[in-house]
Amino acid sequence: MANSTTAAVKVLGAPGPAGRSSPEGSQLKLCSSLLDGLLTVSTAFMKSSIDSQVLSKKKLQDLVREIDPNEQLDEDVEEMLLQIADDFIESVVTAACQLARHRKSNTLEVKDVQLHLERQWNMWIPGYGSDEIRPFKKACTTEAHKQRMALIRKTTKK
Repeated sequence: MANSTTAAVKVLGAPGPAGRSSPEGSQLKLCSSLLDGLLTVSTAFMKSSIDSQVLSKKKLQDLVREIDPNEQLDEDVEEMLLQIADDFIESVVTAACQLARHRKSNTLEVKDVQLHLERQWNMWIPGYGSDEIRPFKKACTTEAHKQRMALIRKTTKK
């Protein structure tokens, strides 16, 4: 499963669904790495509890070197970034599992992860899933609401 998804992400510069352009270079590799981690974690999450880190120190150092070859991270910074990545992956997998359960499915699919990332984190990873996910539309504000807000603004100016 992870092998087929990795190949899909490596398309650089091509516009994604709905005309969005894909992230460039190291951003794309970071997204790819995180998504591969999500897929790995989700598989293991279903089987048992996870105590190990998905993103290793070596992978983190490689990503930093791709961005700036002269940059060196402190040990504390590396540990913090690894913890943030693990927390992010765990929260995304948990939310995606809840979406799968909401669909009445026992299988976590890419579209569950994609939906959560798009709606909660405003992240779109090109090459994964399909155009099934409709754009999120903000509810229209009614005329009554606009009048109330204008009244509030008017009273707060005084």
